[in-house]
Amino acid sequence: MFQSPSSHKYDGATYHHIDPNFGPDPAGDRKIIASEIGHDPATWKWTAADKLMLRLIDEVHRRGMRIIFDGVFNHVGINHWAFQDVLKNQQRSIYKDWFKILAWNDPKTGKGFKYAGWWSVKELPEWRQDENGIVAGPRDYIWAITKRWMDPNGDGDPGDGIDGWRLDVAACVHHNFWKAWRELVKNLNPEAYLTGELVDPIDDLKPYLQGDEFDAVMNYNFTFACSEYFMSERARIPVGAFERCLRDLREAFPLDVAYVMQNLLDSHDTDRLASRIVNRDKKPMRKWLDYYEWSKAKNPDYDTRQPNAKEREMQKLAALFQMTYLGAPMIYYGDEAGLWGANDPCCRQPMVWENFKKDKKINEKKRIQDGEAGFDREMFEYYRKLIHVRNSHPALQSGDYQTLLADDKRDLFAFSRRHQNEKVIVVINNSWEPHRVQLNLNGEEKFFDRLDDDRVFVAENGRLDLEVKAKSGRILARVCRFCGKTKD
Repeated sequence: MFQSPSSHKYDGATYHHIDPNFGPDPAGDRKIIASEIGHDPATWKWTAADKLMLRLIDEVHRRGMRIIFDGVFNHVGINHWAFQDVLKNQQRSIYKDWFKILAWNDPKTGKGFKYAGWWSVKELPEWRQDENGIVAGPRDYIWAITKRWMDPNGDGDPGDGIDGWRLDVAACVHHNFWKAWRELVKNLNPEAYLTGELVDPIDDLKPYLQGDEFDAVMNYNFTFACSEYFMSERARIPVGAFERCLRDLREAFPLDVAYVMQNLLDSHDTDRLASRIVNRDKKPMRKWLDYYEWSKAKNPDYDTRQPNAKEREMQKLAALFQMTYLGAPMIYYGDEAGLWGANDPCCRQPMVWENFKKDKKINEKKRIQDGEAGFDREMFEYYRKLIHVRNSHPALQSGDYQTLLADDKRDLFAFSRRHQNEKVIVVINNSWEPHRVQLNLNGEEKFFDRLDDDRVFVAENGRLDLEVKAKSGRILARVCRFCGKTKD
């Protein structure tokens, strides 16, 4: 959201202003920004775009929702005010120690100015770091913008500020910085949510999730496991192996971490979920760097066609699991509307709204997608129903977890979630054949199927017997024997 010349916004020109192009007065905002001293918060003003963001935060909170920002703290763009001063003044710049400068302009030798950019990308100069992480100048700037957006009125009440941060390329910033920054954030708002972008094996994630850095990470290991089980066919892992992957993730970190992990199926750095299903079995996603490049539309082997009905059912089943498993499910914008597409930049195309009509097809040679990207009302309603069910049952949000069935032969998976006296059972049939499922339970219990017009199933003599259609699932909420509702 911050001021930046690009569409992706990872090359920030400031951290303390919303991009003027998102506001009602871009020209006026740029004049305000030009009048400030970048490193001095006392000179900062609120632009029209900033005020619009503050209004958005207020409207989000009024609806009982929360909002987090994307914090790109490892680097900035070449248009950033501090870097521009370094470019102009070289060693005389007051910001000369803020960046990783490799060589200054030297007219005598003819050598030019050199600096370190993120992954050698010169448009993204990196902040300098020492044993404590980002050094004093830019660190103080990050501290100031953190306070600005988390407590805009500066009155100690975080109610008018954002509710957390997603931290970009978190592995590039020293642990000591994150530890100190977490203290600042949690002092401002103890309920703030911190999640790091880390695409790493479990052991590499552990230092970030011990309670003194992040609350969660973007759970790409969850993504990989779901891709291997729900999307692959020829290379599909057995349900028992899938359950072990989930167990390894649950048990790797302190207990509370599993409940807030950011469980995603796709993101701005992957192909879209629907298109990954179209391209299933071609390339393992777990080999991340290879898959990242392979899954772009410039690759002629990557199919950018519109998903068919069979593939849409596969997406629905993966979403059903995502919404009922423990963790914080993240829906990448547009999945619920039926968007498909290859990896960056195709996965970042504009949202398709129901009242939006395309004039013509988008040519896949333009690296977007092939077909009409219309709003998918059926998919949208399915996601809405899943979200409603999750929000209606505390057991699906904070309940414990128990595997009830992992049938490799028939590709059946069942688990329960329990919170206090509430119990929900989820049954998944990941095969292309309908199956009868028998679950052994404790005594006589009655359940409503929340996805099938609240159809009733009764466990007799401690045995629940039901049929599950191909590539589908059931979400069974236990009925209270006293009040007849799905919550005791």
